[in-house]
Amino acid sequence: MKFIIDNIFLIGIVLVSGGALVMHTLQRAGAKVTPLQATQIINQGKTLILDVRNADEFAAGHIRDAKNIPLKELKARISELEKFKARPVIVVCAKGLKSAKATAQLKKEGYPEAASLLGGLDAWQSQGLPVTK
Repeated sequence: MKFIIDNIFLIGIVLVSGGALVMHTLQRAGAKVTPLQATQIINQGKTLILDVRNADEFAAGHIRDAKNIPLKELKARISELEKFKARPVIVVCAKGLKSAKATAQLKKEGYPEAASLLGGLDAWQSQGLPVTK
């Protein structure tokens, strides 16, 4: 008990900084969907699948009907997605890291139903889901 009383200031700093770190992580994470959830959303219709990998990776294999806009070009080309603002947008990359960044960017631009595919195309393929070239 004496330790807690003697170090209450340090304990407070640890709790506040830890809480701030958790909040920051949760805010950056954004919406994520599993491959199963993604297929359910896609089957409901009128869903945009946005692949943010580069053109070579996209050509090697992608989810059917996906639109390819590399992450580094997304800000400049976001106007191409205007008609999908009120629809679900599933963002895909190789592992799910770039798609999380793209999802956050889309949400800032007014795409409330944007979600990142958890695990990316690797997870999609590991579930045995189809990929086209």
